[in-house]
Amino acid sequence: MSDRIERPWALMRHHAGWADVFHIDSETADSITGFYPDRETVGPPVNYSTRAVLARFGSLEAAREAREGAVSEWRKHDAGVRDAEAALRAAEKLREDAWLNCLRDAANRS
Repeated sequence: MSDRIERPWALMRHHAGWADVFHIDSETADSITGFYPDRETVGPPVNYSTRAVLARFGSLEAAREAREGAVSEWRKHDAGVRDAEAALRAAEKLREDAWLNCLRDAANRS
């Protein structure tokens, strides 16, 4: 485990497209304990499963740089996501209209 603790800075998923920098103070095979240095109030150490770690880094600067680069990569796809969401809304509207028309046609035939 010494290899792991040599890279005590981690990126932890915060929400889609964003990760928080986390300092790992200690770890076991299953969990990590540490704190978020960028939060206004640093409370008591928190524990997470090791699965929560997205990536590890040797320095705070490297973790922050990686996070910013990843945000830039995420943003490159914003227009495609907006287009896909618009297409999904249009398809859902067509489905809803078809369903309602089917029900109305059945009512008119009866």
